[in-house]
Amino acid sequence: MFPKTIGDNGHYYRFVWLRFSIFRAETEMPVEDKIKRLHGMQAEALLGGGAERIASQHKKGKLTARERVHLLMDEGTFEEIGQLVVHRSTDFGMEKQQFYGDGVVTGYGKVNGRLVYVYAQDFTVFGGSLSETHAEKICRIMDLAMQNGAPVIGLNDSGGARIQEGVNSLGGYADLFYRNTLASGVIPQISAIMGPCAGGAVYSPAITDFILMVERTSYMFVTGPNVVKTVTHEEVSSEDLGGAVTHGSKSGVSHFTAANGLDCIQKIKRLLSYIPQNCEEESPVYPYTMGDELRPALDRIMPENPNHPYDIREVITEVADVDSFFEVHETYAENIVVGFARVAGKSIGIVANQPAVLAGVLDIEASRKAARFVRFCDCFNIPLVVFEDVPGFLPGTDQEWRGIITNGAKLLFAFSEATVPRITVITRKAYGGAYDVMNSKHIGADMNFAWPSAEIAVMGPKGAAEIIFKKEIEDAADRDAKLQEKIDEYTETFANPYRAAFRGFVDEVIKPSETRIRIIRSLDMLKNKVAVLPRKKHGNIPL
Repeated sequence: MFPKTIGDNGHYYRFVWLRFSIFRAETEMPVEDKIKRLHGMQAEALLGGGAERIASQHKKGKLTARERVHLLMDEGTFEEIGQLVVHRSTDFGMEKQQFYGDGVVTGYGKVNGRLVYVYAQDFTVFGGSLSETHAEKICRIMDLAMQNGAPVIGLNDSGGARIQEGVNSLGGYADLFYRNTLASGVIPQISAIMGPCAGGAVYSPAITDFILMVERTSYMFVTGPNVVKTVTHEEVSSEDLGGAVTHGSKSGVSHFTAANGLDCIQKIKRLLSYIPQNCEEESPVYPYTMGDELRPALDRIMPENPNHPYDIREVITEVADVDSFFEVHETYAENIVVGFARVAGKSIGIVANQPAVLAGVLDIEASRKAARFVRFCDCFNIPLVVFEDVPGFLPGTDQEWRGIITNGAKLLFAFSEATVPRITVITRKAYGGAYDVMNSKHIGADMNFAWPSAEIAVMGPKGAAEIIFKKEIEDAADRDAKLQEKIDEYTETFANPYRAAFRGFVDEVIKPSETRIRIIRSLDMLKNKVAVLPRKKHGNIPL
């Protein structure tokens, strides 16, 4: 029987008496029964929101949070933290709806033998919505990752903030954002979007280093289709507004697009293989036995006509270790190619103009894409190799009005501040300011090579001849013949690598087939590079 209650606190005292009674009963329980109770709670936690909701998740073609973690981690290495955590909300009848884990699986384990921390949101529990305790669990994982210097992987599948908790949920998001920012450049942060990610939920992934999205089952947007329709009267689907293909090709928000959940997990594992545990360590080195490092195919890759395109990926695959090139942002800003590769078993970051798309010109999107990648590599001690074939920056009112000046400066800033080993190979065109921006000797590149086909000049021969010899051409009886004569003269004088080599702006003109061996030797020479920078808090990149 409950004791008499006092005034308005009656419910509280009844609650305390009930908890005391339960505690007393539990302390008198045999050990076997206590263990049995623990096993029951653990089994309940493993079910998340229950069998029906798990079946619904599978019906949508999606894996559950625990299935994703199981696929990611090496067998038997995952250690869960916070399995029995429940939310503390009592508004709107929430105290009657409690699930162990509170909608997120958190813990640590190993991927390919290396320590990683992971959180996986469980859509079967309140739609994976973020509560105060849900956020605390993720923050705990991030704190441990920072303390122990290991990557954090977030498997996102959430309806957003838990509305029933109001500002407590919003505060939880801000706690995550703050930790993402503190961890940036210290430990790698990878976000996989494997379901919905809307509203404030999108900003944590946006701060992380890489975002992966799954086709047809994931989307990201700040405001959904209904809000868009209300405000702008636009009719748009979730997929078109913020699906994997949209963010992979149009916005560039997503770095990798996966066909399904399993493919997404495999891409995460592959990405991890190129990057170190933290900013103090080096990337994993894979076994490699040196052999014949010449690549004769490169001597035949350049078209005879300097205006004809070729695929820069063919150069990359010849220079890199077999099957080691892992492209980032493959379908976004395709006029520049970035990605990871290995040379003699060691990780490198590659930035390469793509002559097969827009002649390899630099524009706003390409500059931003490359700048972000360069800064990641510099954060985590990954040497940079640049393949340059760039006719300049894209002209036009659209580019100027949208800020090609500041966006192009982002790439210039990123290369200039990078202290990792930096090597440039000029394969063909290196014109104007783009020559300077693409990791030239003048902004701190360590080694600069050029192929005999390289053209290093202020602009192309035709445009230069029309400006320099304008009067002579206008006065000539046969203007076309005179123009061609002057084009040939300018080409002989400037549109080659030798003027730059004479000045030391290019360290050496090399046969294309020698490119791989020269890069291997240069990276080995630069492996102990130390850069001394001016003392400052941080630079002010033109954002």
